[in-house]
Amino acid sequence: MSKLSVKNLTTGYDKVNVLHDVSIEVEPGKITCILGSNGAGKSTLIRSILGLTPPRQGEIWWDGRNLAGEKTHKIIASGIACIPEGRKVFPRMTVGENLALGAFLETSPTRIRERLARVYEIFPRLKERSAQLAGTMSGGEQAMVSIGRGLMAEPKLLLIDEPSLGLSPLYVKENFKVIKQINDLGVTVLLVEQNARQTLAIAHYGYVLSQGKVVASGSAQALSENDEVRSAYFG
Repeated sequence: MSKLSVKNLTTGYDKVNVLHDVSIEVEPGKITCILGSNGAGKSTLIRSILGLTPPRQGEIWWDGRNLAGEKTHKIIASGIACIPEGRKVFPRMTVGENLALGAFLETSPTRIRERLARVYEIFPRLKERSAQLAGTMSGGEQAMVSIGRGLMAEPKLLLIDEPSLGLSPLYVKENFKVIKQINDLGVTVLLVEQNARQTLAIAHYGYVLSQGKVVASGSAQALSENDEVRSAYFG
């Protein structure tokens, strides 16, 4: 299985660096989380892995090659999918059409149908509403569409950016249950979140980002027992 290694990554926008010498490891088959408050650099890290904000220094190793400087479509084709912050569904397309877009690299109609069946197994509600316009669904249902679309790519690594953002506590709970379920199916997950309690309950390992630097790392249990992490995230 493939491992993601980010080594001494420095990057940013214009003349300002947002990430400073960041190194993380995402072990195959595990859920690794990145915790941090707004502005810590979490989304910039995801953008760098996807080639949207190229590294100024450092390397991003995946599947035996350095992704630094590669085009985004090639990075996606290598088995990495992303569920973006704020869900980003196509509102004027149906649920079924949104999901089909996730499999745009797959040419076999049979395989696409198989993947769709798997997504509908995880989210029966999406099957019931496959003909409904995604823009008319609740935030929680749109989150399901977004996760389902990511799964349609059959990724080896799934990047999930702030899945609890703007959702009711009930949907947040449901979302985290689904992320755990996806990981149990063998998909490696890099989960970027502010909600430390829910995240550390399902993650295996984690890093804490503050002002673009890694300030703590360890097993999920060690982080949840770390006094600084507790005071920052658990009140």
